[in-house]
Amino acid sequence: MRPLRALIVEDDKAVALVTRRFVERHGAFVVAGEAATGRAALEAIEALRPDLVLLDVHLPDASGIEVLRVARTRGFAGEVVAVTAARDLETVRAARAFGVRHYLVKPFGLEAMRERLEAIRAELEQAEGLGVQVLDQRAVDAMLQPADRQRPAPAGSQLTLDRVAAVLETLEESASAAEIGERLGMSRVSARRYLERLVIEGRAEVAPRYGGTGRPELRYSARR
Repeated sequence: MRPLRALIVEDDKAVALVTRRFVERHGAFVVAGEAATGRAALEAIEALRPDLVLLDVHLPDASGIEVLRVARTRGFAGEVVAVTAARDLETVRAARAFGVRHYLVKPFGLEAMRERLEAIRAELEQAEGLGVQVLDQRAVDAMLQPADRQRPAPAGSQLTLDRVAAVLETLEESASAAEIGERLGMSRVSARRYLERLVIEGRAEVAPRYGGTGRPELRYSARR
């Protein structure tokens, strides 16, 4: 399979550099270009026709969701990973309406990026391999499912999800993934995954809390 071309849309130069390095470490992708504004992003999408756009939701001149809406109306059909420091339900719904199936919450690490890139690579490789074959209903349904639903859910995941939700319900204030994980005896990464699922399902809310370093800490609370 040919290398997949990625466009990075990010106004923070430091984040853009980290993103570029993460993408370049995945052998299936090459960085075709970068853009720091919504206008530049639309021009780059039109000129480069990338396979993947890593799209910051908050840009200096426009919302990333609006950029995506315009790009879709102009015929762009590539994959998009929405990148954001906060993930409210309305933004998630709007992004999904324009075909976004993958999110990266700032600050993200190499493993989170690798998982999204690998899922997208597998999806595109599968689509390319199918070519013009005639698909039955099961094959069509499988391709239209989000990536996280194409794999069987781990045993006990729903029970754990409900435990995380129950802990959130007992809190008077918001908590970080690390704090929730400590209460439940699980890692911060695992707790964050369950918390993200709760946000998507509308059972929890997330908001950034900025400290002295300027890097936001994501805080979760039950949706009342």
